[in-house]
Amino acid sequence: MQKTMPWKRLASAVLLAAAAAVLPPSAGVSATAAPAETRVDIDVRAGLAGVGDVAVGVNHAIWDSQLGTPAVADLLGDAGVTMVRYPGGSYADIYHWRDHTAPGGYVAPDTDFDTFMAGARRTGAQPMIIANYGTGTAQEAADWVRYANVTKGYGAKYWTIGNENYGNGHYGSAWEADDHADKSPKEYASHVVAYSQAMKAVDPTIKVGAVLTMPGNWPDAIVGSGDQGSWNQEVLTRAGAAIDFVDVHWYPGGSAPADALDRTAHIQDAVYLLKQQISQYAGTNADRIRISMTETNVDVGRNTQPGALFLADAYSSLLAQGVFTVHWWNVHNGLGTVSEIAGETDYNDYGLLSSGNCNADNTVCQPPMNTPFAPYHALSLVGDFAKAGDRFVGAGSNDALVSAHAVRKANGDVAVLLINKDPDASRTVELNYHGFTAAAGTPSVASFTNGADGVATAPAGSASSQTLAPYSISLVTVRAGRTEANSPKAPGKPAATVTARTATISWPAGPAGLKYEVFRQNGGTSEQLGETTGTSLTVGNLDPGRRYTVNVVARDGSGRVSPASPPLTFTTGTPGSSTCTVKFRDVNDWGNGYVGAVDVTSNAAAPVNGWTLTFTWPTGWQSVSSGWSATWNQSGRTVKVTSDGVLAPGATASVGFVGNYSGPNVLPAVFDLNGAVCTSV
Repeated sequence: MQKTMPWKRLASAVLLAAAAAVLPPSAGVSATAAPAETRVDIDVRAGLAGVGDVAVGVNHAIWDSQLGTPAVADLLGDAGVTMVRYPGGSYADIYHWRDHTAPGGYVAPDTDFDTFMAGARRTGAQPMIIANYGTGTAQEAADWVRYANVTKGYGAKYWTIGNENYGNGHYGSAWEADDHADKSPKEYASHVVAYSQAMKAVDPTIKVGAVLTMPGNWPDAIVGSGDQGSWNQEVLTRAGAAIDFVDVHWYPGGSAPADALDRTAHIQDAVYLLKQQISQYAGTNADRIRISMTETNVDVGRNTQPGALFLADAYSSLLAQGVFTVHWWNVHNGLGTVSEIAGETDYNDYGLLSSGNCNADNTVCQPPMNTPFAPYHALSLVGDFAKAGDRFVGAGSNDALVSAHAVRKANGDVAVLLINKDPDASRTVELNYHGFTAAAGTPSVASFTNGADGVATAPAGSASSQTLAPYSISLVTVRAGRTEANSPKAPGKPAATVTARTATISWPAGPAGLKYEVFRQNGGTSEQLGETTGTSLTVGNLDPGRRYTVNVVARDGSGRVSPASPPLTFTTGTPGSSTCTVKFRDVNDWGNGYVGAVDVTSNAAAPVNGWTLTFTWPTGWQSVSSGWSATWNQSGRTVKVTSDGVLAPGATASVGFVGNYSGPNVLPAVFDLNGAVCTSV
């Protein structure tokens, strides 16, 4: 299987004008009949990730003549950008910082490293620097660290080793420069270790990142020729001890605006799988390794409202799951094939800002240089929404075309970001708060609507009711109706010891006299699992093989409640002993499908005459294409494997199937045989 080449990284349309034709209007999102009122729940007891000081990022590229200019730096600063990436995607693997050259590519004047840093400082953003792996050396990278942090005192903290280096031809597709004879993940990992050691010998305080692939995206799960595991597995196993973060990219693709807007639903499972891979393969203290997402964009509606809606939803979803920085590709890129999306001209430009260029015969031109496109305005809303020190909290919607995100501010206020993905119909949204009392009065609302020139801010609606225009983003800031001085501090992060049906949850002790309440997250509402004056709680009646996320809050003797603890996610096990044992394996993966093998062993004392194995896919984007050695049927997400054979005591039946997936491939964990839950191994 091959990945479609993301050519945007290698040739800037800022410099190469493309022929453009105006296409018929897009059909847009297919909207279902809207409910009379959309319900959104916000639960401050469901604490998610905190917002750090580099959360909102964008990409700069050395072929962009506007890189570092005061006008661009100020536009990015106004949007709340706190991290900028340099020198630009795949150019990083041909770029040599010392003489500011990129053999085989174009380097615009006044785009050198010092110019970039001047622009970053004017923006108020930290740099994310990509060291040249493809055609560079560890010594070159170490010299760059020395120049940046010793000679110039820039304090550049974050450094990634290369860009999309799995695209070097090892898996078939080749777009990334790589002069190494061995293009395997093993070779990349060995150089990551060497780069990290050389760079940290110059400045031990820097953070070094390695390139991984996003779960559910090519070449995730593919095992290349001669490899012992997938790219992620090999890199983490061999270089995990030498890195501080991993860097992934995500382009959801699709042929219509709805495709990318729907795929933000993949984010929670994709980040969960990536964290699992880090935990499983990166060795001791793997939980220190963080995740950055330094490129994302859409295929349809890049400059119009679909791109804006996707940006707001994707940034918020990724940050809520603990990704520490998210970056749009990119600041400027240039004119592509022009079309009309939801009544607005889309220039098919990956940039946040217009490049001001025209097609070859000057029949189609972009707006003047640096005119903000729709995603820029979405970025500015995200910059206002998620600021350093805020914490994401649970938010959920009962409407598939309305996304909701929420943060608790340091002063106790709540900000809610509402995204209406319906291009045709408005929504009346009922807002319900849990663990939070909203102040009376009309809240301030900042909104960006389809075709608008910018964000409009005005008092609107109420804390409990808002009207969303079609294809719009609204940021509602709700003041706390009750603030309590001297409330307890948030408990520390919990830990859990689990069995198939129980979990013992524990947390660090706080001051004396506190009562602790444990909540299980469920979107925008939480279920209280129990309370105690101790520092642990055992919860029963859990489902085997199920993922749970919990928080702890503290309450003092006066009834004052703390913020939620950091979240803990755990998965219950399966019975330690059962009448059956199941082993489920992905034995040959090609990126959107795989050959699966299932071994079913009977532990019963008597023969089993005919059997049915049942399991449920964890997501709606997984399915069975075909199966053998038994009869395979799927209804909804439930799969039944039926055989009229006999399973003798201790005997194993092996069956197989072809599975498909179009998102993160979370494998099923729970199986039952003739109604009995099996032990999974």
